[in-house]
Amino acid sequence: MTRRSLLLSLLAMPATAQAQDRFITLASTTSTEQSGLFGHILPAFTRETGIAVRVVALGTGQALDVGRRGDADALLVHDRAAEDRFVAEGFGGPRRQVMYNDFILVGPAADPARIGELGDVAEALRRIAAAGAPFVSRGDRSGTHAAELRLWRLAGVDPLAGRGGWYREVGQGMGPALNAAAAQDAYLLADRGTWLAFRNRQSLTILAAGDARLLNQYGAIAVSPQRHPHVKAAEAQRFIDWLCGPAGQAAITGYRINDEQLFFANAATRG
Repeated sequence: MTRRSLLLSLLAMPATAQAQDRFITLASTTSTEQSGLFGHILPAFTRETGIAVRVVALGTGQALDVGRRGDADALLVHDRAAEDRFVAEGFGGPRRQVMYNDFILVGPAADPARIGELGDVAEALRRIAAAGAPFVSRGDRSGTHAAELRLWRLAGVDPLAGRGGWYREVGQGMGPALNAAAAQDAYLLADRGTWLAFRNRQSLTILAAGDARLLNQYGAIAVSPQRHPHVKAAEAQRFIDWLCGPAGQAAITGYRINDEQLFFANAATRG
């Protein structure tokens, strides 16, 4: 290395270090990570702003707990009731609507509970319980787990009565839960985005979809600097503004697998 190039390298180091310091921590769901969405949209945000995004992928309940502790700057999650509690308790906000997709009931192609002809997700769950057919639950306080429990209540079924038998909790994210269902020829509630990115389907297929009660809405929340003064509030808000603005919404819309759109941007819609 010449003396001139060495000098130029040394002069560049403070700027590089400063750029590396420009990042936020985003606590989000395993579905946004495992579907491949972040790999598509986050580089575009970083190129535009110079702010990197470090993702902590957890179930929504755990992601909200990370926000409560001030261990993240922003959240992207999908359990509206829990999100509203987080904001009401003063841990962050306001909540911004970002995008949606839907939940689906997948199961073995043999379909022992005979739910494939149904458009009613509650009736599908009743049939699974009545048949004692294996059902894998994430069991991890995620947004998907919360949605699953709401649907069981809607069906009038207590799945925990089948715990240890037909109802099998794995306590893990969407990918491992899908792997477990594939290995056990079991039914499972999944988000469509992770399902489309999932390769180890074995005999699993979509058996129930399209019920309006299967809507899967995502929201973004900046963690409160009043509650946690150390958070990177300005950078977190810039990320949320980008995510809900034209560039971010276009990036979400543009993410496809096998020409199928995984998420539908709807920040312009009140919710």
